Amino acid sequence: MTTTPDHTTFHDRLVGADAVDLPAGFFDRLMFNMHPVDVAAPSVIMGFGMYPLKDTVDGFVVVTDEKEQRNLRFASELSATDRNGAGPFRFEVVEPNQIWRLRLDDNVIGTEFDITWRARTPAWFGEVAVTNSSDQRTSFDHLFQSGRYEGTLSIDGHRFSVDGWYGQRDRSRGVRTMAGGQGLHIWYQAQFPDFSIGFLLVETRAHDRLLLEGAVMHEDGGLDPIVDVRHALSFTDGLDLVEGDVEVTTAAGQRYRVRADARAGGGFMAGAGYGGHHGTSHGIDHVESDRYPLDGSVTPRSLDSALTDRLCSFDLDGVAGSGIFEFALTRSSSYQYLPSL
Repeated sequence: MTTTPDHTTFHDRLVGADAVDLPAGFFDRLMFNMHPVDVAAPSVIMGFGMYPLKDTVDGFVVVTDEKEQRNLRFASELSATDRNGAGPFRFEVVEPNQIWRLRLDDNVIGTEFDITWRARTPAWFGEVAVTNSSDQRTSFDHLFQSGRYEGTLSIDGHRFSVDGWYGQRDRSRGVRTMAGGQGLHIWYQAQFPDFSIGFLLVETRAHDRLLLEGAVMHEDGGLDPIVDVRHALSFTDGLDLVEGDVEVTTAAGQRYRVRADARAGGGFMAGAGYGGHHGTSHGIDHVESDRYPLDGSVTPRSLDSALTDRLCSFDLDGVAGSGIFEFALTRSSSYQYLPSL
């Protein structure tokens, strides 16, 4: 695995119709999450992707409260869109790398929003290259960045302000096929008042590190790359995260040991189409939905993808934080989670 940071430029807008000579498997995707600063619900996660060689776009909105998770998935043909969304979802790059507007109109899951995300930190981004167990090479541009929201969110007709809510965004573009041999996956986004800790960590089933990228992103403009991550996490038999510690070491020599409480539940990304369903053609204006009860009957083990984006509360030496802790454990019988902290 190699990671090549490039903090000078990132082309934030999705590829246009003039893009040519794209490699097989090419995608261009965006993802945003949104949540309150100090409570564990609601959590809103949205995403959209383009697959130009397939003439396909798709996206999702996942909304989790104390009782259930609502999933909305939509798709269309790229040539039938204005390249700014599909179904009830639309996005606008108001100012690249700084301001995005995101809208969700009336739909079957009873959720609507008209919100603006504004950057509060610089972004970490670079090119990530991985050779998979199949010898297929993955290479993609990857960015993540912390921000805050303003605007309104409506759930079942109840409207409330999201002004000041946290949100991490993720942009990825290229060819990404990290299949086979993975044991542990973590995409970590711990939001604190003055900074965000963000990283992607992937370990093999033999507990070797396959990939680590990320940084501590400060509101004052500082960007401190992460050079090491250790973890001691507690999982249920259903592969669901309960709680645990993560220790991050940065290039500047700073060390952050953060405690996470993941008992809020939900954030199961199978509801967003993860598990191999993205980039599949469904024709024009396809919309589908479902709901997961948060009564213990749905777990990462029971779904077709174990990937989970859980809204957690964090504690860093008495400083409270919140954010999305994305995790997945392989369901292979040959693997057992091993703490490194």
